[in-house]
Amino acid sequence: MKERAKADKKGKSGLKSSSQKIKAKLLKSYYGNPAKDMKVIAITGTTGKVVVAHYVHEILRAMGEQVAVLASEQPFKMSTLHKFMSDAWKAGANYVVVTLPAESLRDNIFYGLPVTVAAMTNFAKAGLHDMEPGEYLESGKTLFAMDPEIVVLNSDDTNYNTFVEFKGSKDTITFGQSGADIKILNSKLYPKGTEATLSIKSDIITVASFITGETAVSYMACAAAIAKGLGVKNTDIVDGIANYEP
Repeated sequence: MKERAKADKKGKSGLKSSSQKIKAKLLKSYYGNPAKDMKVIAITGTTGKVVVAHYVHEILRAMGEQVAVLASEQPFKMSTLHKFMSDAWKAGANYVVVTLPAESLRDNIFYGLPVTVAAMTNFAKAGLHDMEPGEYLESGKTLFAMDPEIVVLNSDDTNYNTFVEFKGSKDTITFGQSGADIKILNSKLYPKGTEATLSIKSDIITVASFITGETAVSYMACAAAIAKGLGVKNTDIVDGIANYEP
């Protein structure tokens, strides 16, 4: 009975995947595939996605780019994503920043879309019904296996070894306190904000945010890693993070 249940589940999953791929092709045709003319930044992870997305949004704005952001902790449909891409393109955006909750990863809503940067903030199992690391790994493959140019990973995450197989076609950038490309050297917590000193190759920069708490340090480092993958100047990283007021 158990084996039959597994087979039924696998069969339903295959049918759903096939259906999503057909739907993706129809939506691309309907909206004219505007994503091909923009750089797409997709951010996943169990916490911090929205904050990182807004940091990146402000960083890109600081360098004078036209940016659209779709940031939510709640899952959304593939049709919502394609309409957002279309609206962003019509508004003149050359960058789009999108957050992807686990459910959206599982539904493969990014199927067929070009991904410039795929980033993971962290993996923290908060509840009994949340995905296990292995399940998240399989869901994450729907994004990270789509040949993103840049992959950004949190080297401090307790499940880093589970996700380390994700690689970018051009570069893979890590952020964290030790052995990372974007290294967190120290941090200071204030009643109304957070400050962190980051090492980026041979450069040392200090970033500050109105977001409070130790987790903000990791989120700022993640945003900086995404920005460096895109070739953003350090001054724009500093200005952009400081500009975000939640």
